[in-house]
Amino acid sequence: MIHKKKPGSTAVLTTNPLEAAGFARYVHGLSTLFRQLEPPVPPLVILCIGSDRSTGDALGPLVGSMLTPLQRADAAVYGTLENPVHALNLEQVLVSIRAEHHRQAILAIDSSLGAKHHVGCLQLGLGSLRPGAAVQKKLPAVGDLFITGIVGVAGFMEYMVLQSTRLGLVLPLAQRLSLGLKQALAHARLPGDTVFYRDKENFSLDGPLCPRTETHPF
Repeated sequence: MIHKKKPGSTAVLTTNPLEAAGFARYVHGLSTLFRQLEPPVPPLVILCIGSDRSTGDALGPLVGSMLTPLQRADAAVYGTLENPVHALNLEQVLVSIRAEHHRQAILAIDSSLGAKHHVGCLQLGLGSLRPGAAVQKKLPAVGDLFITGIVGVAGFMEYMVLQSTRLGLVLPLAQRLSLGLKQALAHARLPGDTVFYRDKENFSLDGPLCPRTETHPF
């Protein structure tokens, strides 16, 4: 379910999570956003939006399935390959979330279309997103903060772009998004403004991040 950023929302970080520095920026940026929320995170509601019927739109359900082990006090995950959250049931799911998690922040995760040089990047920021706006669907804005994965180029035949998006692009993006989210949740309560980095000579995306505390603006 493709989105457009809600007008008036705060600055957006765009980064390539497949690169070492880009992945570290993603984790640091997301941890910084978590610290700006009230009440604090965790706990968190993670709303993964999209449909597995379209490859480009499957980012959300893929991430939701990868995050299912987080189903505990830290985070409640909605939207998986088995039980996707999409245009037909989004409003009903939002009603359930408000009833069961009315005091928890909502992180909305979705696919998006953007500039050609940003394909394969993640965007994250505070504020809500409007699912379906890029393909002319009128759905409610969702989320207190958001992460979107840019899976194709916007501006022409968006529906066809989604249908023809390669799984080889979407799957690695989902893996890095979910991995970074797990690490950001783990580090959300570290003191100070913590910068996360990796040793470039011994780089492994699956290895632990090395934190150091310093002033580093988001």
